[in-house]
This record gives sequence, structure tokens and C-alpha cells, in this order.
Amino acid sequence: MKFNYHGFKAIYVHEMNRFLRTVAQSLLSPVISTSLYFVVFGSVIGGYIQKIDGVSYGSYIVPGLLMLTLLTQSISNTSFGIFFPKFNGTINEILAAPISTLETVLAFVGAGATKTLIVGAVIYFTATFFADVTVKYPILMIFLLILVSFTFALFGFLIGVVSKDFEQMSIIPSLVITPMVFLGGSLYSLDMLPPFWQTISYFNPVVYLIDSLRFSFYGISDFNIWISIGSMILFLVICVMSVSKLLKKGYNIKY
Repeated sequence: MKFNYHGFKAIYVHEMNRFLRTVAQSLLSPVISTSLYFVVFGSVIGGYIQKIDGVSYGSYIVPGLLMLTLLTQSISNTSFGIFFPKFNGTINEILAAPISTLETVLAFVGAGATKTLIVGAVIYFTATFFADVTVKYPILMIFLLILVSFTFALFGFLIGVVSKDFEQMSIIPSLVITPMVFLGGSLYSLDMLPPFWQTISYFNPVVYLIDSLRFSFYGISDFNIWISIGSMILFLVICVMSVSKLLKKGYNIKY
């Protein structure tokens, strides 16, 4: 079957235009939040914690804050992107259009991941004003950012499909993802925790994502980086299979 580029482009451009209409809000909020993290944690707590694994505290928390932005933004962008057409009924226009399920998913997820990467770039730029940020393995960093953005954008698409209202759509990002990031070593090293809580942290998958991104920045890691990459690819496959199955059945979309 020939790929419907025009249909893909129409959805992708529509989603990006929605982002551009609220670009000030979309970028300003993460920038302010990141700045506050650096002011509160980087300056205040950093005054008591000089260095972690040879890296200043302000620099050490940059990958964690970047990962927090990637996860929350990629999920929220795509989940809202597919949920809103369901909410206002315009999903019927997409279903009636001569565009396949794969092309529809690629357009929504691609736009969500693109928006996330733009916000991530702005956060990285903002961090350079507050800390000395160096990237030891730039190719690895770019690969991880793209992999995480697309994987969790697809996860966000899945959330948007199964959600029946705005409350359900916000449960996982606010009550699951955000706490997992904060408890995943984003603002501290796992070595600072008591042995019991270190063991508990090993069951938090976000720990491995933050650890791999921090490795790409400073070359320091608590785990084998292939564990992080392998787990992300596995989660991506699971999301692809889940979305494909739900869309084929028309779950919560076709009425």
C-alpha cells in the first residue's frame, strides 16, 4: 500500500500549528519551572553538596530535569492531540479520510515527539545559564532524546486513546510519571540513599533512563547503558503492539 504523504502531512502540520499558536505558553512554562529548579536546588542545595562523582551539583541535575521535561511533555502533547478530536467529534473526519491507521499514528506521534524535542532543546539552552553543561557523547545524547521522545509520545497516544475524559488522561502523567522521575535519581545520586531505598529504586524504570542520559553528558553511570536502551526499545515495541491492537478494534474511537 502506498504511503499517503499528503494525509500524514495534513495531520502533522495541523498538530504543529496548534503548538505554534501557544508557543509562548508551551515554552515559557517549562523554562520557568527549570529556572526555579536551578534556583532552589542548584543554588541552595548545591551550596551544601559540592560535587557528585566529580560533577558540580548544578550540572549533575541537568539530565534529570531534561528527562522530566521529555517524559511529561511527550506524553501530554500526544495524549491531548488524539483525545481532543475524540472530545469535539472531529475524529470522524480523520476516520473517514483515505489515510491508514499507521499514517495517522505516525503523524500524531511524530508531531508530539517534534514538539517535545523543541521544548527539550529550550530547556537545555536554559540550563546553560545556570550550570556548566558539557556533553561527552553528543551522538548518544541525541539518540536517547529521540528514542525517549518517540517512545513516550507513542505511550501518550495510547493514553489518549483509552481515556474517556480529561481526568483519566492526566492520571498517569501526574500520579505515575512525575513521581517516578523525582524518585529516579533526577536530583540526587542513588549512592546517597540508604541500602534499602537503593534496592527499591532499582525497580523504577525511569532510573535507568536518567542514568543513561547522564552518562551521555558526563560519562558517569551506575548501570550498564545497554540496559536502558534495551528497556526503552522493549517498551516501544509494547506500545506499538498495544496501539495497533486497540486501533484495529476501534477501541474508544469508533462509535
